[in-house]
Amino acid sequence: MKMIDHSESGARDYSLSKSSQSPIHSDQLPDPPDPCEDISDPSLTPTDNTEQQDEDPPLTQQYQQTNLLRISLRQNRGKPPNRYSPDIGKTSKYPIANHVSTEKLSEPLKDFVHKLSAIHIPTKVSEALKDSKWVQAIKEEMKALEKNQTWTLETIPRGKKTIGCRWVFTVKHNADGSIERYKARLVAKGYTQTYGIDYEETFAPVAKLNTVRVLLSLAANLDWPLHQFDVKNAFYMANSQRRLRKALYGLKQSPRAWFGRFTMAMKNNGFKQCNSDHTLFLKHRKGKVTALIIYVDDMIITGNDKQEISQLQDYLATEFEMKDLGGLKYFLGIEVARSQQGIFLSQRKYVLDLLTDTGMLDCKPADTPIVQNHHLGEYPDQVLTNKERYQRLVGRLIYLSHTRPDIAYAVSVVSQFMHSPSEDHMNAVLQILRYLKSAPGKGLMFSKHGHLNIDGYSDADWAGNVTDRKSTSGYFTFVGGNLVTWRSKKQNVVALSSAEAEFRGMTKGICELLWLRKLLTELGYKPISTMNLFCDNKAAIAIAQNPVQHDRTKHVEVHRHFIKQKLEAKLFQFPFVKSRINWRIC
Repeated sequence: MKMIDHSESGARDYSLSKSSQSPIHSDQLPDPPDPCEDISDPSLTPTDNTEQQDEDPPLTQQYQQTNLLRISLRQNRGKPPNRYSPDIGKTSKYPIANHVSTEKLSEPLKDFVHKLSAIHIPTKVSEALKDSKWVQAIKEEMKALEKNQTWTLETIPRGKKTIGCRWVFTVKHNADGSIERYKARLVAKGYTQTYGIDYEETFAPVAKLNTVRVLLSLAANLDWPLHQFDVKNAFYMANSQRRLRKALYGLKQSPRAWFGRFTMAMKNNGFKQCNSDHTLFLKHRKGKVTALIIYVDDMIITGNDKQEISQLQDYLATEFEMKDLGGLKYFLGIEVARSQQGIFLSQRKYVLDLLTDTGMLDCKPADTPIVQNHHLGEYPDQVLTNKERYQRLVGRLIYLSHTRPDIAYAVSVVSQFMHSPSEDHMNAVLQILRYLKSAPGKGLMFSKHGHLNIDGYSDADWAGNVTDRKSTSGYFTFVGGNLVTWRSKKQNVVALSSAEAEFRGMTKGICELLWLRKLLTELGYKPISTMNLFCDNKAAIAIAQNPVQHDRTKHVEVHRHFIKQKLEAKLFQFPFVKSRINWRIC
């Protein structure tokens, strides 16, 4: 695994709006309103209040009246405005252009990145109705709903409430980066449904991104092709037992209904569900394997059986309304670039959008995502901050950490204070954003190493939490020499020694390695060599290898027996690695 600073890709964040939009008929769409409207932010303009002007110093008041100096009220200090449009002619001490470059990219990929960055996706229907392309996308969605007879008009029963809906917009790209189509989706507000009344059992066909990275590592080492497909109106094909004739995006029941039909279709074609990840379907034929992994209605197909892959594409096209997006380029907001050197993942555009939305595009970059000895915790005299904004930012950082393991520990720290964030916690989040600006194009590189060995590294920060003195443990795992999974998490109990903290961390690392071994075995590539879990604590290694029970290991007896069993089966060995060269994640 290599952390490479390329300027490649990203994702658009779709934030939910509190306003509700009801379904409208395709023939009743209004004409786009006048785009030339006043969008100025009153909070950023000088006030005309006479009392406020009297309180200002005379020199400042004179400048404000002559419009030579625009000074915003200090009450919004630290809070970004609602809009972050580029200010023409504005100079920055730390311009983002110093950290973003497409110089090292190939011409096709560079063209793809530029097209990706030039597109603006609306977040509200009022904004979309100003553009004829999005209006046409809305009409096509409404026609599809009417064609599938998704709903029927009925009188609302007494004591019942309707479920609202909203519009969500996105853009589908071709393999060369050109726009395939503008896509509008009418989504029900499923979060307003009540369990036991509106729905019962649910299941979302969401693939583990850990599994996706394992498949990418296999594709890089074994030269497997990567194909991407999209199902049009997937949920509308699923039957529902509610008032709707067909399931609608956003409903709690929709993913379960759609995935049930898709699973039946795959099993009829000879595929089996993987036990390690139920969204992964496998088919072995003549010593070859074909793999399909699905994330709601987006899917990736790979393997070494080219004939079966071609037949699967034809079969799915007859069962569902499919769209072949060509080679894997853009999946779940993550751009995938492939070359002779390997496969590269990046969320560059996602980082730039995040910096823009938070007003941090011109901030001073930082060298580290979190300061050493930060002492973040919960204190009785802490000053609270905006809880909603804090949770939204941390949530976006959690998604970003799927391709940025360098921020995994920092994100795990700030995510511990979601229920009651303070200004110090918000400053830690802003520190992560400043670090992201220093290298927005960093990502994961999957190279060809000529083997499929499984290795891992574990570490622990003993009693690092200043509030409850619990330890933080973490691990990295590699498949075929490429980084595929990582985690940093605070332990549930207080460790009495650093050896105990390391020992509990080793247990979590072993569980992850066992899952990877099971996944590769189902793929037909069972590891032959013993898996290595590197650790920098000799005491923890000695406890794991010592079969004698004594007081020192009584409080971790369950963990010790678990590790002992795996050692006796010769599935693992624990090589010692010095702390200065160990992978740091906690």
